Amino acid sequence: MSSATERATAGFLVWRLSMKWRVAVDRAVAPLGLTHAQYALMASLHGMGRSGLRPSQRQLADTTGLEPLYVSKLARALEAAGLVARSRDPNDPRAMQLTLTEQGRDVTRRAIKVVQGLLDQLLEPLGGQDSPRARQFTSELATLLDTPLDPHTEHDEEQS
Repeated sequence: MSSATERATAGFLVWRLSMKWRVAVDRAVAPLGLTHAQYALMASLHGMGRSGLRPSQRQLADTTGLEPLYVSKLARALEAAGLVARSRDPNDPRAMQLTLTEQGRDVTRRAIKVVQGLLDQLLEPLGGQDSPRARQFTSELATLLDTPLDPHTEHDEEQS
């Protein structure tokens, strides 16, 4: 650990790790014609599709953590590229369901392999993806993601 990171806050380290990961994934999937955000959408769509789901754009936004408007923009760009198909949800005519096209499934499978290689590199210092430390790290990240954050709560209390 460098001296700069030894004194860093957890928030700063989370931010730096997320930026490091985003840049690495962007570079890794660029040869496939994707950005990190497009990869996140397509990989999530791939996993949900394998479970038999045809998620709405809203469900995909909830799964990825991306803003619904951004998911809509990404989905349109991916549709124009022939990677995603959008169709009206028969149960809610306001909602659009998303599925990967055959070309989209092929690109996503290749992208997942590339990103898994990055994940192997990232988690190697913890003993690899299947190590107890990596599983603990993943569990702790999930705990943090499940913790609701409301920037107004603490600030509002300080103002009182």
